[in-house]
Amino acid sequence: MPIRTEIVSQDRIVFQGEADLVMLPGAEGMMGILPNHAPLLTTLQYGIITVRSKSDEFYFTVAGGIVEVQPDQVTILADAAENVAEIDIARAEAAMQRAEEMLKAGVPQDPDRYLKIQAALRRSTLRIDAARRYTQGRKKRD
Repeated sequence: MPIRTEIVSQDRIVFQGEADLVMLPGAEGMMGILPNHAPLLTTLQYGIITVRSKSDEFYFTVAGGIVEVQPDQVTILADAAENVAEIDIARAEAAMQRAEEMLKAGVPQDPDRYLKIQAALRRSTLRIDAARRYTQGRKKRD
């Protein structure tokens, strides 16, 4: 019996469906969630969520958030999440370049601004790495 899975970002539902396995970057490292898992609440790190349903695998980037696990449901509330298949690599590379240029120009005096630039750089790097890794793998299988 599969586990209901929902990945929600701040602006939309990124994934909703049933899964046989959900792999996610939890606070203490990668976690595998199977149906009938013990209840759990944890934070998410930057990383890749893998949702396996029968013979299909779906990949999503996640940039922080929380996950609630119940025996029959996984709910992921992400600060930012995106289906890897939808990532525009050129856009992600442009975002990475902008963030790098801002940091090269000098560390902003405002700590909030600096943290936002660092988060943008980290997010764009994650998106680029994920798109290259998982879309190339798909093309080889097809």
